[in-house]
Amino acid sequence: MAFGGQALIEGVMIRSRSHMVMCVRKPNKEILTNIEKVESITKKYRALGVPFLRGIVALPETLYLGFKGLFFSANAAIEEEEGESVKFGYKEFGEAVALALGIAALFFVVPFLLTSWLNLTGIVFNIVEAAIRLTLFVAYLAAVSSWGEFARVLQYHGAEHKAINALEAGVPLDVANVKQYSRLHPRCGTSFIFIIVIVSIVLFSLMPNYGFAWRLAYRVLLIPVIAGISYELLRLSGKYRDSPVTKVLTAPGLLFQRLTTKEPSDDMLEVSIKAVQEAHRLTFSPEEAGVSSS
Repeated sequence: MAFGGQALIEGVMIRSRSHMVMCVRKPNKEILTNIEKVESITKKYRALGVPFLRGIVALPETLYLGFKGLFFSANAAIEEEEGESVKFGYKEFGEAVALALGIAALFFVVPFLLTSWLNLTGIVFNIVEAAIRLTLFVAYLAAVSSWGEFARVLQYHGAEHKAINALEAGVPLDVANVKQYSRLHPRCGTSFIFIIVIVSIVLFSLMPNYGFAWRLAYRVLLIPVIAGISYELLRLSGKYRDSPVTKVLTAPGLLFQRLTTKEPSDDMLEVSIKAVQEAHRLTFSPEEAGVSSS
């Protein structure tokens, strides 16, 4: 059973096919655990669960659950310190998605405009465009990773990866064991973005050239297609992670993760271990969703 995950504010979210587990370290040092049942739309509409389409469906679902987890973790800190709460509803989700799509479009449109200014053609155009996109991405990662307020989130990101790596290795989940594992993981969203860059080079090279406007439209309209293809490649990289070919292809993505993850402290590992243990337990012994502290 492959788990997905995400770093939260002072916590970790782990998602299985049936549950989402969010564990957050409260200001009083307790670990607040929230468990929710989740069901992908692909279970209700089987046709959407086929390869490629499931990747397009997974994108908004992942965004929704990710933002929901961030709001939950923010509330865990704010309610304790200020007695307030951060609302999360369809309006807030819509605003968050609009911002995410705007950033994604920016990463696709700006490199295209810059490369067009250079007046290049053919495959050279696509390679230079991808290089500019990759440069912008690396600059973004470097800026985020150097932001002091975000450092703890990056540590929790590393804790999440370590706990999942330990689970997949089959070792007992305790701090001493988990801290020995890598903070890098081939199924991470950072690797996913690198795969997107490579897929975009190939796909844009195959599209006919009907002029500037059409080529610009491709960069936006084909984002779901690129995401669907990249999702399948990411799944394959996780399934065949020990293959020499896979290791070569995933190496750049793992390199980028050195910017998006940091070595966690022992108390952070405790949070990630609890989240992974709960997700694993619920996978084999499903229970009702709920909230608890420990």
